[in-house]
Amino acid sequence: MADCCSGKACEIEALRERQSATLKIVLAINAVMFVVELTAGLLGNSISLVADSLDMLGDALVYGFSLYVVALGAAMKARAALFKGIIMLAFGLFVLGQAIWRIAYPQLPVFETIGLIGLLALTTNGICFWLLWRHRADDINMSSVWLCSRNDIIANISVLFAALGVWLTHSGWPDIVIGLGLAALFLRSAMHVLRESFKELRVARD
Repeated sequence: MADCCSGKACEIEALRERQSATLKIVLAINAVMFVVELTAGLLGNSISLVADSLDMLGDALVYGFSLYVVALGAAMKARAALFKGIIMLAFGLFVLGQAIWRIAYPQLPVFETIGLIGLLALTTNGICFWLLWRHRADDINMSSVWLCSRNDIIANISVLFAALGVWLTHSGWPDIVIGLGLAALFLRSAMHVLRESFKELRVARD
């Protein structure tokens, strides 16, 4: 019997194993950072940290679902991408609601907490981004996962700007503005992923 590793089937299996190993690592990182950021955001009265923590939770769910479908067919991967898009949409609307609430009932965030935790989140998401980079063009499943990671980097940098703004102005408005910006980012990414997933589903049915 010929060595399977000389054929396409073995190459695909090796790719799936690499994808699974990467997803397990980024899943663990995001799950831990969700707890850290949510706690810090609630204690520090920061909408931007709470928003970023929810992004971490959404990513953890996304990575878990992506891990489940990594060895499945194109149709299932498209459904997974659809699920991810719905998650992004839900969190975008939630963060938008939180930002509006803070406008109505303002509180001064603790800029030291925002800056420290934001820097920690940026470091951990930088690791995730680096791990996912080589998989970004594998398929729609890994492409949507990489897109989540890219958005995380943007969100983390925004959180650091929120900390700087609160420190300079002694106002909660920079934190609110960043929260609104993150909500817009979630919603824009959600629409992109949903469009792509619907395209893939149509192709899979043909």
